[in-house]
Amino acid sequence: MSLAACLHAQAGSPAAGHPLQDGAAGGGSAQRQDAGLYAARATPPAMAQSQHMFTLPPPALNGAHSLAQLLKQRRSVRNFAPAPLTLAHIGQLLWAAQGITADGKLRTAPSAGALYPLELYVVAGHVEGLPSGVYHYQPHGHCLVPVVSGDKRHELASAAVKQMWIATAPAVVVFGAVHARTAAKYGSRASRYVHIEVGHAAENLFLQAQDLDLATADIGAFDDQEVARVLRLPGDVAAHARWRAALMVKDAGLLGGPEKPRHGAEFQAQIKQCRSGPSVPAT
Repeated sequence: MSLAACLHAQAGSPAAGHPLQDGAAGGGSAQRQDAGLYAARATPPAMAQSQHMFTLPPPALNGAHSLAQLLKQRRSVRNFAPAPLTLAHIGQLLWAAQGITADGKLRTAPSAGALYPLELYVVAGHVEGLPSGVYHYQPHGHCLVPVVSGDKRHELASAAVKQMWIATAPAVVVFGAVHARTAAKYGSRASRYVHIEVGHAAENLFLQAQDLDLATADIGAFDDQEVARVLRLPGDVAAHARWRAALMVKDAGLLGGPEKPRHGAEFQAQIKQCRSGPSVPAT
């Protein structure tokens, strides 16, 4: 499993012409139509929700920037402004990482043998229209299923060797993996294939976040067992998170000013202790 990014929008106004923004300036009728579509999605829609599901807005297929621009601009950011995300943001990010794109199965990120071992979770704390809690993303149906109620960001930050800045992000995306799905076909090579796949999906999420003017960061230092406990991961996901797949945390949020130094002696000692455990390092 892998903890992905805490999500939040960049400080300042969004990029002109970006479809997820109200009143985005456009250069042509197609762009203006996209802006209207995204503006309608920027506030939580009338969700098809029940005790068991939150349906996410459909993904948008037109962004504000070229791929080359996003690759050049992407940076890790760990300081966030106290503004919420929307369900449209969450839906777009999850779709970018693991969304269904063809044949009812194929996804945005490549997978060895199209076996798709990844399982994504959202730890929500400040998302409009989504109560605080832990949610499991279902690519088929593009929806969130509640797992644990209540704000778990501080517990998750504590499990990540007390990197408490994680708790300031409105949402955290956690990448888990069921190693057995890939091992059934690829045997002992499955572990490396799963790690590669986490990297593919995580970079998709990062580039999508950049296009939405969201700030993101990876977290690879944490206690695997404690993360699995906080999120109440199923046995197969939790076991492979600890022993076979990398755990990665990704943070995203509105840029909130200069970052504080985080490489002091105490932090380095915590990282050293984390690395000495049974966990596999994050990819």
